[in-house]
Amino acid sequence: MTIDDLMAVDREDPSKAAKALKEEEIKQLIGGLMEKEDRIRYPSLLLLQSRSAVADDVYPYRETFREKLKSPDSYQRNIGLRLIAENARWDDGWLDGVISEYLSLLSDEKPVTVRQCIQYLNRIVPYKHDLVGSIADALMALDLTQVRETMRKLVLCDILEVLALIRKVKTSERIESYIMDAMTGGILDKKTIKRLEEVLSGTVRR
Repeated sequence: MTIDDLMAVDREDPSKAAKALKEEEIKQLIGGLMEKEDRIRYPSLLLLQSRSAVADDVYPYRETFREKLKSPDSYQRNIGLRLIAENARWDDGWLDGVISEYLSLLSDEKPVTVRQCIQYLNRIVPYKHDLVGSIADALMALDLTQVRETMRKLVLCDILEVLALIRKVKTSERIESYIMDAMTGGILDKKTIKRLEEVLSGTVRR
């Protein structure tokens, strides 16, 4: 796969190109994740994410993604968490031993990484019901006062959307209380509360 091939990838819908990937091209894209040039790195990520939705041949690189979670480069941390989450559907139990490392990014120094960590839990929850308790506990333990004030509403919305998904699998008094407190705690505006009420009731798709 050439640079021109990567540049030609439809970033809005890379699924067609992803479905046509061969084993050697997947290996090449894994290497492309380390490139500093975003014109190579970003489409490589998009193709691997899209491929992960339809085939399990990206999953064997899971330890590579795990290593990225501890990278000093926040972009690499983001890549790691995204590809781990996308491959949860193929997981054979490996993720059970890695989820604490994934959730450690809830305390990441970069707000973008924190948000992506939360948002991509929506890819994990449907396939890893045995982990929803640990995930919910970690989300509810996140200290929003440590989040930049301008980001608090966004982070809280991300958390509530994951909890909405979790409570379809398993809920608890603590989860319900957290949701109630969050909805009435003053961080969220009326428009956001209304949208989240619809999400929580299942009347709209996230």
